[in-house]
Amino acid sequence: MKFILGKKLAMTQVFKDDGTVVPVTRVQVGPCQITQIKKGKVNAVQVGFGSCREKVLSKSEKGHLKGLDKVKNLQDFKVDVKQFETINKGDYISIDSFVVGDKVAVTGVSKGKGFQGVVKRWNFKGGPASHGHKDQLRMPGSIGATGPQKVFKGTKMGGRMGGDQVTVENLEIIEVNVKDNELYLKGAVPGARNGFLSIKAKGELKTTNEQVNTQTNKPVNTETSEETDDKIEEKEEVVVEEVKTTEVKEEIKEVEKTKVEDKAEDKPEIKEKEELVKEENNNK
Repeated sequence: MKFILGKKLAMTQVFKDDGTVVPVTRVQVGPCQITQIKKGKVNAVQVGFGSCREKVLSKSEKGHLKGLDKVKNLQDFKVDVKQFETINKGDYISIDSFVVGDKVAVTGVSKGKGFQGVVKRWNFKGGPASHGHKDQLRMPGSIGATGPQKVFKGTKMGGRMGGDQVTVENLEIIEVNVKDNELYLKGAVPGARNGFLSIKAKGELKTTNEQVNTQTNKPVNTETSEETDDKIEEKEEVVVEEVKTTEVKEEIKEVEKTKVEDKAEDKPEIKEKEELVKEENNNK
């Protein structure tokens, strides 16, 4: 089984080559780091998603995520024992695990709609709208017999609607955007924008040791040793040029000072004025 975490971005549409239009939901998935491997009665893998500041976490969470990315969402996924051979703590789940055409199950928290009546919440028909039924059109009507002298559990009545965990299955992946870590899923997924989602499907899970920048939620571009050496040499050249420019500026200042002093020595009037000023200061 393969799985990944993400957040709902928005809905859009995709135009296929044959001219058909497919409504899709954009879901940003990853970077998802494996934060814990659980072996025992239940074999599971804990996955983290969503970067956050360290001061937001509690002491226990900081200890649990020591040496790992600081994340605000953690979720467990049951796995087979064979998958532990290819999964290590600290690895990142690759978006390459999912391909176009996969059927996935998406779990999220539905939108909260507040307190609603039975017509909207349970699709009740409502009362008759003819004469003599004032204020009874959207009433629930009878809620049971009078013999038990109680309301049975599970009776459909008005109350809080939405805000429940919902799973939508068999959603098809229309497009995989590797550059932006996005999946385009056919149809709608539960929850509001920026809502937390978990995605599961059948298939092989691929992981990588690639380092991820948690601030931008995008993989860091790894550089070869040759590229880093070239950058170091460029920085050293820049520093040497700055040192040379400062030395040249100091030499120019010294030359200007010597020129001023030479001019003062050539003019005897300036010397006489300076001597008079010195004598006046001494007399004072």
